[in-house]
Amino acid sequence: MVPLPLKTSFAVEKEVDPLYSGGPVSIANGLLATTLVSQVQVSELATGKRIIKLEGDEEVITALNLTSDGQYLITCSRSLLMRTYEIPSGKIIRQVKAHESPVISIETDSTSTLVATGGAEGTVKVWDIRGGFVTHNFKGHGGVISALRFYGRAGSRTWRLASGADDCKIRVWDLVSSKCLATLDNHSSVIRGLDFSDDGNTLISGSRDQVLNTWDLKKFKLKQSIPIYESLEAVGFLAAGTLSTDANLAYIGGEKNRIRIIDLDAKAEFAAEALVDQTTETTIQHIIYNAQDKTLCSVRSNQTILTHDLGSLELPIVRRIVGQFDEIIDCTYILDDTKIAIASNSEDVHLFEPLTGNVEVLSEHSDIVIAIDRDFSSNFLVTGSKDNTAKLWNLLTLECVMTFSGHTESLGAVALPRTPNDGALPDFVITGAQDRTLKCWDPATGGKRSKWTIKAHEKDINAIDVSPNDRLVASASQDRLCKLWDQDTGDVVAVLRGHKRGVWTVKFSSFEKVIATGSGDRSVKLWSLNDYTCTKTFEGHTNSVLNCLFLSSGQQIASAGGDGLVKVWTIRTGECETTLDNHEDRVWSLALKSDDQTLVSGGGDSVLNFWRDTTAEVRESAAKAREEVVEKEQTLSNYVQSSDWRNAIALALALDRPGKLLHLLTEVMTARQEPDSITGLHAVDDVLSSLSNAQLLRLLQRLRDWNTNAKTAPVAQSVLNVVLRAYGPDELVAIPGINTILDPLLAFGERHYGRMNALIQETYLVDYTLREMANGM
Repeated sequence: MVPLPLKTSFAVEKEVDPLYSGGPVSIANGLLATTLVSQVQVSELATGKRIIKLEGDEEVITALNLTSDGQYLITCSRSLLMRTYEIPSGKIIRQVKAHESPVISIETDSTSTLVATGGAEGTVKVWDIRGGFVTHNFKGHGGVISALRFYGRAGSRTWRLASGADDCKIRVWDLVSSKCLATLDNHSSVIRGLDFSDDGNTLISGSRDQVLNTWDLKKFKLKQSIPIYESLEAVGFLAAGTLSTDANLAYIGGEKNRIRIIDLDAKAEFAAEALVDQTTETTIQHIIYNAQDKTLCSVRSNQTILTHDLGSLELPIVRRIVGQFDEIIDCTYILDDTKIAIASNSEDVHLFEPLTGNVEVLSEHSDIVIAIDRDFSSNFLVTGSKDNTAKLWNLLTLECVMTFSGHTESLGAVALPRTPNDGALPDFVITGAQDRTLKCWDPATGGKRSKWTIKAHEKDINAIDVSPNDRLVASASQDRLCKLWDQDTGDVVAVLRGHKRGVWTVKFSSFEKVIATGSGDRSVKLWSLNDYTCTKTFEGHTNSVLNCLFLSSGQQIASAGGDGLVKVWTIRTGECETTLDNHEDRVWSLALKSDDQTLVSGGGDSVLNFWRDTTAEVRESAAKAREEVVEKEQTLSNYVQSSDWRNAIALALALDRPGKLLHLLTEVMTARQEPDSITGLHAVDDVLSSLSNAQLLRLLQRLRDWNTNAKTAPVAQSVLNVVLRAYGPDELVAIPGINTILDPLLAFGERHYGRMNALIQETYLVDYTLREMANGM
């Protein structure tokens, strides 16, 4: 059997990194703008694909808003600066100091021409986005501006702005006359949401006083006050015909972490979001309504953004965006490689879809999930948690079908069968925990009792794996041992000794009778399952090896380390073929797609990297490059034979052949076909005077080297003469790394100059001697 090609090169095909850390969010024209402390990321809402990441001014972003056409993004930070970015280029088109205190609220109008900002000092300003100047400056609030809303349409004569503050008052401003039309006072806490009806005659307001108010803007009086019994953070009108043909509906959201639809005429709840977890302290911070798509996007305090369909009274979640996965502890491909199950520093397991960026959640555990594993079909998933339980999930229905309780401490490792199963459930589940016991469960019995329980190790169990034929179970522990067990009886089969520190990971090969282990001693060891001896040790990591797996049909091993690196080793040679570096923290998890072409790594930096095997592409590119070099070398020889010095020197410089270039320049200077030329040929002078920055840098590096040798220094000095005459000081200084070249050139130039002066002085002595000899004769 011909061995498959080894993998020697990988490239990051997709990088899933944090996109939201909490704070303001804006959605417009299919774009999503999210904050990462002082940074802002703009992504495609439908796919999660990053468009641009804006670095900001290193101060926390306090407010941001996309214009409705998606062409501009306005951000405000604690530095008091308001920046206007052009999207998608990210170019800053304007930067001004907006207020005397941080901007807390920001809102753009429907025409994408105006932006309103509300400061902590109680001032509201309206700006012309393209002009960058203030059109209105409203004062009157006695506290922090907490809510803003425009009303107006292109061609309309009515333009208004409503503002709410923590003085519990709402002010309605006329943008045409620049006057305050009314002050609406009925709330007893900070105003958090405002919205105008389509006709502009009604204003709705929501506050943390748990009351929803509607106001008559013809009389500027309170129409009705509806007790909501929760602190509100977002309110708004729904377009007529949404969810109902005749009801006057509004959406609300707040501390109960549940979107509700209120019938304003009936003063009652009309519809509500279903299946909301009430056990956590998560709240709704913001709701963005898209009337065209008939969706509501809710921003939650747990850094998730949910898109709800307004086509159903249950407001089903059609898309979930997770702001960041926190520290990624474990991951595995599931459902025929269409999704990845991720265990992070959370009690939830996230099912991430790489193509769309959508996330589904498995929520049953009461503490952090430490380990996950899938079965052969990839339709079942087992999870182990710090709540001392393991759970078996049906991934087709997203339901927990069984809970395994029996361990007295947190679980650190779980495993499922590796062979196909005709039954409805996996044949067995293996769990290992900090209580140092290993348990085998039979799902057919309901998981009430374990099939067998063994005190397997003297310290915590870190990892478990099952052999390809399901006959053996391997356990790795902090006691520096890896043990093999009979899956059916629980009897110990072998003990693998050799690591000097705790063993973090263990993996069976699906192609050979070998097993790999990774340890805190920074090594990966390969063991034979025939005699249970260590056959090979791979060393190269500078920190603990935390995970490993086999790839290339068992010919190679990928290892992940606490040094933030992923290394790919060839078993036959023991050499590291390549090192993958795109993490800023330890790499805890690895997963391999079934086609053996994509390797996934997840780490403590909350980043999930998808590494695509580019070995074939790199080899093909290298072969083409070699062919091109051969062709150019032949062309260079042809130029030399025909004494075409101009093209020969240009090509030698392009090929980076310093020896050939020196030989050609020496030939030209020796022949000196054109005495009035610096190098001996005007054509060569012209070539040296018209180089790109990269070529000029390469030439100067060669001149620096040649100038250190007295034999080649004359050539270097002549070429340097051409360079200094052809290129100005500004051009030379702009070349990266020029200082490292000029200093040696100057030093050796002065040395050569001193040597020539000494030679000239010695010629005077020769003249004197000859003259004296002539006089004596």
